Amino acid sequence: MATIRLGFGRQNFCLLKRRSFLLLKLTAVVFAVLLFCEFLIYYLVIFQCHWPEVKTPAYGGEKENPEPVLKAIFLADTHLLGEVRGHWLDKLRREWQMERAFQTALWLLQPEVIFILGDIFDEGKWSSSQAWADDVERFQKMFRHPRHVQLKVVAGNHDIGFHYQMNMYKIKRFEKVFNPERLFSWKGINFVLVNSVALEGDGCNICSEAEAELIAISHQLNCSREQEHRSTGCGDGPPLPASAPVLLQHFPLYRRSDANCSGEDAAPPDERGIPFKERYDVLSREASQKLLWWLRPRLVLSGHTHSACEVLHGAGTPELSVPSFSWRNRNNPSFIMGSITPTDYALAKCYLPFEDTVLIIYCGAAGFLVVLILVHFGLLGSPCLLGWNLLRKPKTT
Repeated sequence: MATIRLGFGRQNFCLLKRRSFLLLKLTAVVFAVLLFCEFLIYYLVIFQCHWPEVKTPAYGGEKENPEPVLKAIFLADTHLLGEVRGHWLDKLRREWQMERAFQTALWLLQPEVIFILGDIFDEGKWSSSQAWADDVERFQKMFRHPRHVQLKVVAGNHDIGFHYQMNMYKIKRFEKVFNPERLFSWKGINFVLVNSVALEGDGCNICSEAEAELIAISHQLNCSREQEHRSTGCGDGPPLPASAPVLLQHFPLYRRSDANCSGEDAAPPDERGIPFKERYDVLSREASQKLLWWLRPRLVLSGHTHSACEVLHGAGTPELSVPSFSWRNRNNPSFIMGSITPTDYALAKCYLPFEDTVLIIYCGAAGFLVVLILVHFGLLGSPCLLGWNLLRKPKTT
């Protein structure tokens, strides 16, 4: 009887040991997959991005006193979900993706300034005061950054509403959080940040104020360009750099459609030929022409369409539409890296991990775990053993 009990005890111990070993293997696989898909993949992908080189002018045939280069990141359309349309799982998944991508880019690329080109929130146009405060708190956590890195934001239609939804309360609420500067200068480079939602052109109070502000900025920029040939200054305050500005806004300048856009992150082929609506998909022709006349920018960057596109306007002013930063809007989100000097610039695109790549890794890991469990319980022969037996199987003549 003692021998039988001892045998049962050893059998139970071996069974427990096998199950513990299985649990250990399953835990190790799950931990490794989670670590890779939720952390390491962002470092692996963004590590491949590099700042583009801009040719700095040399004086006297030698590279003496080269122009300072500003390293800037441009991203758009984060669309943080709100309490109305935001499912908790969608929030968790997509916002974690943006947070990890942003923090990894900060750590690896060390930018000096970051511009977000509108639609920071998805429901800012109708959110209550409490919902707005909650969304702002989540944004500040996700896009936290060191003090030496500047974060600049322009308003989008989802932040303050389209023209028919926009009012001073929403604008002031937005500006209280982000304190946007319409004219921002650093390292001899001028950036003009435009509230493109207010360029409806119907003479409303908000639109009139926005246009008056842009005209004043235009006078400042033009004066700074001509100041070298004048003995008088350009009014109060320090003079602006004599450099053509970079124009930043949410709505793109007018274009008929995305028919001439190309690239893997452009709009899908079946959508590129769809005509854009003025004042809804793009700015009106009139507003676009005014911005080009008033500001004479050397480069325009915009968001809103969630897809990439490069367009030339007027006498050759380039515009780049920045794709969405969120998996919710694109399988292949990205951001723009810019090396900018007072006279030149170079741009490069940095892709984030593709959402379907992460899903495929998770599905592959789940399949591997199922096979591991089936093999453990003898419901499926070991793949290695089956392969070895097939190799050893004698050939029949």
